[in-house]
Amino acid sequence: MNQGKFRDIVGYGRNKPDPKWPNSAILAINFVLNIEEGSEYSIGDGDGFSEATLTEFDTSYVPHGERDLAAESMFEYGSRAGVWRVLDLFEERGLPLTLNACAMAVERHGELAAVIREKNYDICCHGWRWVDHFLLPRHTEQQHILKAIESLTRSIGTRPLGWCCRTGPSVSTRDLLIETGGFLYDSDAYNDDLPYWVDVCGTDHLVIPYTHAHNDSKYAPGPFATSADYETWHRDAFDWLYREGAHSPKMMSVGLHARMIGHPARMAGLARFLDHISRHDGVWVCERIEIARHWHQHHRPHE
Repeated sequence: MNQGKFRDIVGYGRNKPDPKWPNSAILAINFVLNIEEGSEYSIGDGDGFSEATLTEFDTSYVPHGERDLAAESMFEYGSRAGVWRVLDLFEERGLPLTLNACAMAVERHGELAAVIREKNYDICCHGWRWVDHFLLPRHTEQQHILKAIESLTRSIGTRPLGWCCRTGPSVSTRDLLIETGGFLYDSDAYNDDLPYWVDVCGTDHLVIPYTHAHNDSKYAPGPFATSADYETWHRDAFDWLYREGAHSPKMMSVGLHARMIGHPARMAGLARFLDHISRHDGVWVCERIEIARHWHQHHRPHE
């Protein structure tokens, strides 16, 4: 049953399952670094306008029909500088993270693709390009999914097992993922603090909800103004979920963008948030694929 025909506004209700996280953790936290730069809407790729979403600009400023070199260069900050700053921080801390990667962005960044292969980073496919899937005709969307799989497989040596398209899926996205096959989960939902199973045309399919709440996107155009804003917001969310975890363990996703959090003043808030997490026992900092495999193993549908 596709996303356009059915809504579940109840979910687990009051009787939430015990996720049974490894080592009896009371909170699983997954950091997701979105790799989008170079795959966004652009004049050069025939889209008719320059993308400015999640940059220092108000998107209303961008002139349609004209190439905006300033907007392009703000995206380039992420791929040239920000991505390395974020990856270095997590490597210094010995912490895993997931790369929510647009296939075209990785294909155009050979050095990043080489590092992904070398470090074996967890990849969730963020689409062929960073475009609105809900605007794509079904056949076009199917081609985007197939091209994304082929491109990432060629760039990094393995196919993606997870999927999360830009902002929101179309009514056909989940059906197309099942038709294509090979995906262990998608993250095209924002509706829970735990994974859950859905029936897609008679096939059990896992959803691991993503977030726009715990996300550096709040830097553009706000409400975050400083790294202290970022740290306080995320620390408060972590503390509340950690408090709940004593009797009802949950999952926390944290969304990052290299062109946003990758600026020095913003990195300081992320680093302090990681410091805060490190002072707590019972926290499983993990990859998204680890959550998917754990749920497949320990929480089979209909059990």
